[in-house]
Amino acid sequence: MDELAIADRRSLRRKLSFWRWAAAVILVGVGLVLYAFSGWSEVTGRARHHVARVAVSGLIQDDRELVERLERIADNDSVKALIVTISSPGGTTYGGEVIYKAIRKVAAKKPVVSDVRTLAASAGYMIALAGDHIVAGETSITGSIGVIFQYPQVKALMDKLGVSLESIKSRPLKAEPSPFHPPSDEARAMIQAMIDDSYGWFVDLVAERRKIPRPDALALADGRIFTGRQALKDRLVDTLGGDDEIRAFLASRNVPKGLPVVDWEGPRGTLPFGLGGAVSEWIKALGYDAFPAMKGLEKIGGEKLFLDGLLSVWQVEGQ
Repeated sequence: MDELAIADRRSLRRKLSFWRWAAAVILVGVGLVLYAFSGWSEVTGRARHHVARVAVSGLIQDDRELVERLERIADNDSVKALIVTISSPGGTTYGGEVIYKAIRKVAAKKPVVSDVRTLAASAGYMIALAGDHIVAGETSITGSIGVIFQYPQVKALMDKLGVSLESIKSRPLKAEPSPFHPPSDEARAMIQAMIDDSYGWFVDLVAERRKIPRPDALALADGRIFTGRQALKDRLVDTLGGDDEIRAFLASRNVPKGLPVVDWEGPRGTLPFGLGGAVSEWIKALGYDAFPAMKGLEKIGGEKLFLDGLLSVWQVEGQ
């Protein structure tokens, strides 16, 4: 191959490289424009009278962003009511408490409906209690009223490995319970007293919000779960159904049925409409397999792996 042909091939490669990068930049620009217009549409939708809807899903934690969003809903005169859809097995007791109180602040200004979906247990049910009216499906799972504290115990493993941990403490209950040795009777009593106090608060909340005598609420708060039908029988929810029943309740509170429902969503962790993954695939198709990190566009953010503090969470034993 002569020098002229080699020069032509290098020139062609440079041009192809330029147009590949140009196409990638254009695609990303289009995604950002769509994102901007999507945000603008959401803002204009919130400017007119509507019913706000927020979703509480996954493990419940101390969610500052959600609390701030609920505060904006409470202060927004365009919002005439709030629907809280819940699909959660629970989470931290404190996380449920904070979200519960934020929803009650909304309820002080406008009607709130709790929409129990597939699962709203433990702290999920705690949050449902904040609504003026609880709607559940016939086969929804709810209840699991209670508090749990768990920690690993690795002493037997350390003994097998011939490893020990020595500690010098200011007082016997400092840093107790510990995963490195069985708890003392005093440590067990301390943790049990803390759990009992939080549990009593949860039971009082159920009795107050559901207008149930405390002995009856205590009998229901043995950790069991209920279907929607069972929960209705035991007065833990108000109605079985879905959107029609939610609208019927809001109409009884003078919220017009014709008002649109607008989802007040948290900040997106990726580009809208799945563009993160699409852009990644397009860039790979353009020949840039050397940039696997582009896949991260679809995976920005994510939930914490561990929950701290007392838990109000329903879980299948062994999982």
